[in-house]
Amino acid sequence: MLEFIRNQKRFVQFFLGLIILAFAVTGVGTQFAAGDADTVVKVGETKVTQSQWDEAQRQQLVRYRQMAGDQFDARMFETPEAKQRVLERLITEAAITNEMARNHMAAGDKAVQKYIASTGDFRKPDGSFDYEQYNAAILASGQSSAMYENSIRRELTQRQVSSALEASAIVPRTVSKRLSDLAEEEREVQEVLFPSAAFVAQVAVTPELIKSYYDKNTALFKLPEQAQIEYLVFNADSVANQVTASDAEVAAVYNDSANKARFVTPEQRKASHILINAPKSAPAADKAAAKAKAEALLAQVRAAPAEFAAVAKANSQDSASAELGGDLGVVTPESVDPVIAAAAAKLKQGEISGLVESDYGYHIVMLTSVTPQIVKPLDEAKADIVAELKKVKASKLYKELAEEFTDTLYQESTSLKPVADKLKLTIATADVTRTPSPAAGSATFNHPKFLEALFAADSLKKRHNTEPVEVAPATLVAGRIVKHKPASVRPLAEVEAVIRERVVAEQAAALARKAGQAKLAEAKASGDAAGFGAPQVVSRIKEPTIDPAAGLAVLKANVSKLPAYVGVDLPGKGYGVYRIGKVTQPATTDVARRSGEQEQIAAAQAQQELFAYLEAVKAKAGVKRLAAPAAAPAQ
Repeated sequence: MLEFIRNQKRFVQFFLGLIILAFAVTGVGTQFAAGDADTVVKVGETKVTQSQWDEAQRQQLVRYRQMAGDQFDARMFETPEAKQRVLERLITEAAITNEMARNHMAAGDKAVQKYIASTGDFRKPDGSFDYEQYNAAILASGQSSAMYENSIRRELTQRQVSSALEASAIVPRTVSKRLSDLAEEEREVQEVLFPSAAFVAQVAVTPELIKSYYDKNTALFKLPEQAQIEYLVFNADSVANQVTASDAEVAAVYNDSANKARFVTPEQRKASHILINAPKSAPAADKAAAKAKAEALLAQVRAAPAEFAAVAKANSQDSASAELGGDLGVVTPESVDPVIAAAAAKLKQGEISGLVESDYGYHIVMLTSVTPQIVKPLDEAKADIVAELKKVKASKLYKELAEEFTDTLYQESTSLKPVADKLKLTIATADVTRTPSPAAGSATFNHPKFLEALFAADSLKKRHNTEPVEVAPATLVAGRIVKHKPASVRPLAEVEAVIRERVVAEQAAALARKAGQAKLAEAKASGDAAGFGAPQVVSRIKEPTIDPAAGLAVLKANVSKLPAYVGVDLPGKGYGVYRIGKVTQPATTDVARRSGEQEQIAAAQAQQELFAYLEAVKAKAGVKRLAAPAAAPAQ
């Protein structure tokens, strides 16, 4: 009985996770500050623009493409409903962001630093913080470190909201006990079955009956409109074998000073530091005290360099690195304060700097390791350079030939061969219908826009080439119908055997139902168990030993008076009559399961409160739809 809420807590967390993920990826705080003229919705004073909506759709496609790999099908996200869901998510994000700002809700700096330091993705095998991975993640996201930290701050703040909602979901014990009692309730039943197969011999199927069934159910025997087609796919891959990269071109790329950094792994300096806070705005006395403390620590670590990590962990006021013994990883002017990077650049491995003053206070820097610069030889870099040159050339050639592809299709409108010969493309064939076929999946020829072009009047009636259709970024497809077959109904002679089977099955099921209902009426009148089988136990928390459809009917039956009887159609099998003789509770109670059920019920309540909260936040902000949004193109 509790299956319907079995995973509600996970659902609530997943739902909130979608919102949090959107915060982290899109940067809601800055995203909605835009003042574009193409506003489609206003949430309070916050504008949601067409360009933001388009970008959110593109980001969604990128995320799901990365997750699904070869199984990804962009058409799932091209429907108006899918695009509207993205817009509704943006509206919810804007409303929640406004609400958090209005209530001055924000996670503190220490919470952000602790979260980042504890993230598994940024940990090395030895457990130390991986600054290289951290900086690479920020770079890949297209954000600055400040933007990334703000996204984490929003995520932590959102978690505070979700935690508060979960904590507020209180279900009275009487309610949860009643639900658990219903879940564990056991009903003793006996059954008598009336299989359809037992009545097949009584069914007489006449030609008139078959014809009548055929006439009434022609939709069952319709064949969709079909076409045999030829088609061409034109993209950069199509012309890749037409481009080459010479040794001279490869050498030119390798030796170009502008590309030097690509083939050089720069010297890497890893450092640790100790920070004593002393902001520039601090009173002179506070700064002096901080400096004195820093000088004392400097003397301590210079006297015992091996104790640097322990001293940093105990004294550094940079909480994120202090937990790691002051480890900053590889230091560069981009990854740490430039004054720290400059100090590390002057040190030898194992050396400790003097006091280094920054806007934050006083630092003591220790250089922990140095990895020399490595230059990749031309022979090792050649394959990558060749692939890149060919990709660039193929892309350029594709753009140059795209117009020729289009023009030739138009000029030689009754055949694909001229354009295939001219551009060295391969003509493929396929059988298609007017609407995409699930069996064809994401095949190029199965794209809805291409099918629409194929079944357009000019292509259908005159067998002309379609215009090029972009079915993916920088991918054009064109085709023509070779043979067309209109929608039709299969002839009676072709489906007569199928109809005969269906008529026999339906009439046998009807006879089984009639016999079963007669038995049901007789049993209700007599109240006895004559003709019924051995007793079986049915419960909401146990796998049923009877047909699942019958199990549901037995559990729904009114048992205020026993014995109770219920009749059930068993699809594909016949009819069953069930006698409920006893309703009991188990002799012992599973305390652990009941505790888990209490949590599940509370999670379901939390889900309801979450949705109510989101709706209230949107209503409070005021959502004004200014224009009908245009559908963003699939990427």
